[in-house]
Amino acid sequence: MEKLNKHINWVILYTLSFFILWPLLPVAQQSNSSKTFKAGAALSNITPFLGGGIVGNFGEPPAAKYVHDELHARSLVLDDGSNKLAFVICDNIGIARHVCDAAKQQIQARTQIPVQNILIAGTHTHSATSAEGEGLRRRGWNKDRPLDEYQQFLAHRIADAVEMAIHNLQPAEIGWSSVHIPEHVFNRRWYLKKPAINPFGVMEQVKMNPGVGNPDLDKPAGPTDPELSFISIQSTNGEPIALLANYSLHYIGGVPMHDISADYFAVFANKMKSILQQKGQTVPFVGIMSNGTSGDINNIDVKATGSKFKPYEKMELVANDIADKVFKAQQQIRYQPWVKLQAQQADLTLQIRKPDQQLSAWAKRVLALPEGSKPLNHSLEKTYAERVTQLANEWPNEIAVPIQAFRIGDLQIGAIPFETFAETGLHLKQNPAASKTFTISFANGSFGYLPPPEQHALGGYETWLGTNRVEKEASRKIVALLEKQFKAMSQQAK
Repeated sequence: MEKLNKHINWVILYTLSFFILWPLLPVAQQSNSSKTFKAGAALSNITPFLGGGIVGNFGEPPAAKYVHDELHARSLVLDDGSNKLAFVICDNIGIARHVCDAAKQQIQARTQIPVQNILIAGTHTHSATSAEGEGLRRRGWNKDRPLDEYQQFLAHRIADAVEMAIHNLQPAEIGWSSVHIPEHVFNRRWYLKKPAINPFGVMEQVKMNPGVGNPDLDKPAGPTDPELSFISIQSTNGEPIALLANYSLHYIGGVPMHDISADYFAVFANKMKSILQQKGQTVPFVGIMSNGTSGDINNIDVKATGSKFKPYEKMELVANDIADKVFKAQQQIRYQPWVKLQAQQADLTLQIRKPDQQLSAWAKRVLALPEGSKPLNHSLEKTYAERVTQLANEWPNEIAVPIQAFRIGDLQIGAIPFETFAETGLHLKQNPAASKTFTISFANGSFGYLPPPEQHALGGYETWLGTNRVEKEASRKIVALLEKQFKAMSQQAK
């Protein structure tokens, strides 16, 4: 009897001590097993109306006459039980900030996801109409102007995509990885053996897209980033929900001038769906390709004579190849049942580059030339005289640009509203506080090219005033703010 009483007392003591000590256990030990991670994905159609101008090249935008493939807003929502993050990647060359802001306000009102937790980005397809304004408005200062018809439609459909993804939320697992695919990325800026003249009449060391087989080619002016990073999400019973990829490669093109197309971004997304989606699957699967730091990267090997491709043929070849490589890498992922989600966003004030007196005088001289006159120095000088004049007359002296950072477990994602160079993305990846880091460009706005200061010194299309609008130190300031945001989230995660 005495032994029985001792045993009962021991059981009571053990039980009491468990309930007393349970609150003192590490939070992660308690919460990770009790919280449920959820994810949902969806897509909504954002194909513009026929008749609008297809933008992305010089000259008068050709009218959209045919839809080769529909354009979409592809959304992914993650939920850790306390926080939600929303990604919306849109088949568009670039979306004005006030359009992104309008969409985010709708999303917040409908879903209660905070604005700073919503990332909206364009893919940079060159076969879509403008979401930055029509005609000359596209390059003007439009912050306080009402949205045009397509911008209103786009903002609403972006919000629809997020609401549908939330409708599809279910318990899920998440993992991430990357694969190196160097054979499709080439730096398009080249040192030349002889300097080249720019539209302003200045000789430069570097030229963008110097031409295949150009005998004056010397060497590339910068690196490439061959790493394709991706996030893979599946339901708890193993059904694929979404795959969000990030590759530092510009659009590929090869699209007839009057066609609307989402370019290789959509070909990749559709290929991933055909590979991953299972027969009889009850969960909608969405493949997504976001644009990394590709401001100086394209798919043209100027050192090779190359083959000629039929329309759409090259983008199919590239997209199918990278999809196959991603699928192989995905098989090695170890999925996590729960991760902490964090987000930060802040506006960064940047100075606008304005033309000095000499450049303003040059612009007036060029614009005063009779119609059909021979250019003074360059075939694009009238185009840049117009851009420089618009920049001087319409743009403020400084602007605020949104810089955003997400943290998913120990994965970090930066969001920059510019065409960002590969070397900036490579620098951000060197972050010891994360298992992986990548950057989404054209995110939460579209403000032009973002060359690092060293590239400004070399010249070339991406540095020309009117192509680039912000101060030459802008990339350094953006990187500093992103690294500050990454550090803050890393410390909060501990």
